[in-house]
Amino acid sequence: MTWWEALVLGLMQGLTEFLPISSSAHLRIVGDLMGQDPGAAFTAITQIGTEAAVVLYFRRDIARIISHWAQSLPIGPWKRQMPASDPDARMGWFVICGSIPIVLLGLLFQDAIEHALRNLYLTALVLAVFAVFLGIADLKGRKERVLTELTWKHAWLYGFAQSLALVPGVSRSGGTITAGLLMGYTREAAARYSFLLAIPAVLGSGFYQLFKSGGTGGEAGFGLTLLATIVAFGVGYVVIIAFLKIVSTYSYRPFVYYRIVLAAIVVVLLIGGVLEPLPSS
Repeated sequence: MTWWEALVLGLMQGLTEFLPISSSAHLRIVGDLMGQDPGAAFTAITQIGTEAAVVLYFRRDIARIISHWAQSLPIGPWKRQMPASDPDARMGWFVICGSIPIVLLGLLFQDAIEHALRNLYLTALVLAVFAVFLGIADLKGRKERVLTELTWKHAWLYGFAQSLALVPGVSRSGGTITAGLLMGYTREAAARYSFLLAIPAVLGSGFYQLFKSGGTGGEAGFGLTLLATIVAFGVGYVVIIAFLKIVSTYSYRPFVYYRIVLAAIVVVLLIGGVLEPLPSS
């Protein structure tokens, strides 16, 4: 991988991580077009950059949630200083339980995630299928619930929806936002919870891959992976601001159309031999 390829992939990661269009699919497709599949490790590590942008943007909310959650525990130096029914304390528990499915499934199907599930025919299929699900959810969802109405059942359902993103093309934000809309949450509430829920899973996956690679960043090397991660951080922060403003006003329909068109383009490029279904490695 060259520095400009790392730059392009970092830009692509930052642009697509928070939109319901699948950043992992875009990195897989763009990387293959450049003749350089970035690999699952590179993808996971660069996501540390975009999640750092989430932490920065939601820093006050995150600090308050962690503080209230810690103060609601029955043990520890701050035990019972906050009632367990406190909305922020509950949100802490919801994020924890919602992160369990993707952690367990990620470990259980790690080999498939890093190899077989990166097949671009499968990517094109799930891009199109989940575009339809997102469109239906946005059209039929009641869009009445706010985050303070989140329940344990919905937290688990959000978690399982997030775990679908282990398949490139589903989209972490797309899966959770679709689930949120189907459960009656507003577009903004579904998007905000999607951001918060992703933090433990994405950071955990990224640092796990970084540790697994011995700190080298995988095949791309430490320097290029770091460059892509920094670019993803800067671009991702801007996208968060824009995306939350967009979903508060407009529907998800443009993302639905985009996913379907992208899926069709990928299939055409695969049939034409421009893209390879699986990385040569």
